[in-house]
Amino acid sequence: MLGIGALPSALLALMVLGMPESPRWLVMKGRLADARVVLEKTSDTPEEAVERLDQIKAAAGIPHDLDGDVVAVPKRKGGNEKQVWKELIFSPTPVMRRILLAALGVHFFQQATGSDSVVLYSPRVFKSAGITGRRPLLLTSTAGMLVCLIGLGTGLTVVGQHPDEKITWAIGLCIASTLAYVSFFSMGLGPITSVYVSEVFPLRVRALGFALGVACNRVTSAAISMTFLSLSKAITIGGSFFLYAGLAALGWLFFYAFVPETRGQPLEDIGKLFGMKDAAVEDDDDTATKDKQVKAAVEMN
Repeated sequence: MLGIGALPSALLALMVLGMPESPRWLVMKGRLADARVVLEKTSDTPEEAVERLDQIKAAAGIPHDLDGDVVAVPKRKGGNEKQVWKELIFSPTPVMRRILLAALGVHFFQQATGSDSVVLYSPRVFKSAGITGRRPLLLTSTAGMLVCLIGLGTGLTVVGQHPDEKITWAIGLCIASTLAYVSFFSMGLGPITSVYVSEVFPLRVRALGFALGVACNRVTSAAISMTFLSLSKAITIGGSFFLYAGLAALGWLFFYAFVPETRGQPLEDIGKLFGMKDAAVEDDDDTATKDKQVKAAVEMN
């Protein structure tokens, strides 16, 4: 089982071999022709590729009129590792200090504001607030996401129908719906998925069941991510979110009909909520069934 995890890594390693080099790295090495080829593949038009190449050359200190396949790159301050550490950490300029402060500040406050605590421990937070159980959080979370998706689809549709106008209420609806969607997802469907799936399977099949759940999660995520742009072109971006709202409605019905509450149940007893018998009784039934099959086969012979 552990060895299977090496297969995606090996596939990724093979795919990396076919990835082009960064055009900025190529320009820094003076390989303008190779950089031009990469930019032509990743730009919408040849003109855009030329413009991007000129911008990268200027940032690297290469003169605009220097346009050979391979050129000499002028050495600049900060070109080696010691100078980089000196410029960024030990004796930064006021501008570099502000850049470093901004970058580290964003990272610090992203975590210091308790985002991980809210997402990872939201069930405990809601339990402290008197809201307990998996089903209430799943149903509330999905219902809230459904409303937000409808709001987002409505706002984007209105904005798309009036491209030359700035409709304030529609823009505000899009922003509010997006923020509320993230909040509803984080309070229920986000953190509870792994918790619920990890406890519903019997012990003997729990590892495989959880792995299948993760595989389903990743495949669905890939399908949604890779089809969004094509979908938004086919039915508009607003229509895409209306479609997701329909899927959220199906999800709510699914949770209501097929997902029992597991709060307060020992792991060994959760299977009973799905109609499973005790493990010992189930094993006896399986043995009896196999004995009957063997006996029937012998009598036929």
